[in-house]
Amino acid sequence: MIEISLNVLDIANNSIRANADLIEIEIQIQRDLDTLTITIADNGCGMTEEQLKKVEDPFFTTRTTRAVGLGVPFYKMAALSTGGDFSIKSTLGVGTTITAVFGLSHIDRMPLGDMNSTMHTLITLNTQIDFLYKYSFDGKQFTLDTREFREILNDVPLNSPEVSAYIKEYLEENQNEADGGYRI
Repeated sequence: MIEISLNVLDIANNSIRANADLIEIEIQIQRDLDTLTITIADNGCGMTEEQLKKVEDPFFTTRTTRAVGLGVPFYKMAALSTGGDFSIKSTLGVGTTITAVFGLSHIDRMPLGDMNSTMHTLITLNTQIDFLYKYSFDGKQFTLDTREFREILNDVPLNSPEVSAYIKEYLEENQNEADGGYRI
C-alpha cells in the first residue's frame, strides 16, 4: 500500500466482515515522541487463539475467495520497518484491537494519506455500522461519533447527500483545526 490510510481501510473492512457494529479508529500524532499511533478496535466476532496466532501469516486468511491475507502482515511490516511496534489482541465473541506505532520521522514511514476520505467512505458506505473516530495531533484532538449524529438526525441516513457532505466537511475542518494543516 502506498499510504497508511489504505491499510486502515483494509483493517476496518476486516472488522466489517467480522460483523462488528461498532468500529473505533484512533489516530494519535505525537511529534515530541516522534510517533504516529493508530488503533483500530471492533466489537466483531473476534478470533480464536489459533486464528490469532496465524493472522500475521500472509498465507492465512479466513476468506474463502482467496488463499492469502496480506493486509495484517503488510500493516505490521510497515510499522516495524519504521522502528515502531505492532500488537493485535482478540477475544472470540468480543472483538479485536490492532495497534500500530510508526516512527513519525522515519524515512521508511509511508504517508498517513487521506484519513478524512477513508473515514467518510467507511461511514457512508456502511450505514448499518457505527464509527468512533478520534484524531489527535500534539494533544489537540477531535472526535466524530456516528452514534451522536444518528441521535440528532433521527431517520435521516448518514449517506444522504446533505449528511454525507456535512460529514466530509466536519472531518476536514476539525482535522485542520487540530493539526493546523500539517500533513503527516
